[in-house]
Amino acid sequence: MKRVAVIGVGLTKFGELWDASFSQLFVEAGTRAINDAGIDGTDVDALYVGNMSGGRFIDQEHISCLIADYAGLTPIPATRVEAACASGGLAIRQGVMAILSGMHEVVVVGGVEKMTDLSTERTTQTLATASDSEWEAFMGMTFPGLYAMMARRHMHEYGTTREQLAMVAVKNHENALHNPYAQFHVRITVEQVLGSPLVADPLRLLDCSPITDGAACVVLASEERAKEFTDSPVFITGSGQASSSIALHSRESITFVDATYNAGQEAYARAGRSPAEVQVAEVHDAFTIGEILAIEGLGLVERGEGGRATEEGETAIGGRIPVNTSGGLKAKGHPVGATGVAQVVEVVLQLRGEAGKRQVDADVGLAHNVGGSGGTAVVHILER
Repeated sequence: MKRVAVIGVGLTKFGELWDASFSQLFVEAGTRAINDAGIDGTDVDALYVGNMSGGRFIDQEHISCLIADYAGLTPIPATRVEAACASGGLAIRQGVMAILSGMHEVVVVGGVEKMTDLSTERTTQTLATASDSEWEAFMGMTFPGLYAMMARRHMHEYGTTREQLAMVAVKNHENALHNPYAQFHVRITVEQVLGSPLVADPLRLLDCSPITDGAACVVLASEERAKEFTDSPVFITGSGQASSSIALHSRESITFVDATYNAGQEAYARAGRSPAEVQVAEVHDAFTIGEILAIEGLGLVERGEGGRATEEGETAIGGRIPVNTSGGLKAKGHPVGATGVAQVVEVVLQLRGEAGKRQVDADVGLAHNVGGSGGTAVVHILER
């Protein structure tokens, strides 16, 4: 696959951002990305915005126009992209495809969500619309419940332990201590995870990602145009997307996310890379079992070995394959429309050597974003 360059990145702080509006968040992240790229609005050909549910979270639709207006990017074409929690990752893919098609040369891609304006109950109901509303949400199923079933079955099939799940959260909170944009800057222990309130057995409160406001943005450019702006671009060399059954009960297995596997295989093939060559990865850990399923589905560890790999430190900074150096969705936060873009931002910072105290030695990175319980998956391979 031809290469598309990431020439600029920007983030807002993630968390409960009561004093910032939806549009302000995007403009803040976008301004930082454009400044980082060294371009101005006249260089931008198109805008893609990842957003899951502005209509339910803030009573606002027509998101693409809103953002283009407030960002001062009219009259360029602006498109909203939705794939539940994979909206940001899919927006990145749409931007990549727009450049590869030859239609555009410089594209701004962002993701944004304002989730904390609603009660927890209403937010949970909104997130549940990413499942099968007729057969799952209508029956009272929530995403903690769906992932709890996946976790319980994984424990049954592979011997994954409750402590190993907790170790995912402990690791990611440790990484987030060194991420100034993360929602949580607090160290936790396995004992604290196990003692936190039960949400859906076996998942406890500290196994679950938080409700988060935030935005993330990148500037993409064709390889030719990138040379005008930077001497050290990071390239997206592979991109993959796959779909699966939206309902958990329709899948052949609930301990292996086939959309993750299929998206990963496409991304590896397009990049000409293998899982063994990935040196840092941001994966979708909305729940601790999610990280274990992700690294198995992506081939970073053997199937059924995700819990053991976590326990043995393979996925920690300094381990064989550092995973979620940003703190992941668990500790960095999970503003659903922005998550997939923020993952790419973290990988870019790592490959540029700008990740500070969480820096790892890497030339090849991976970003993995999931919609729902695995109905959609998007994977990108990035290289320095």
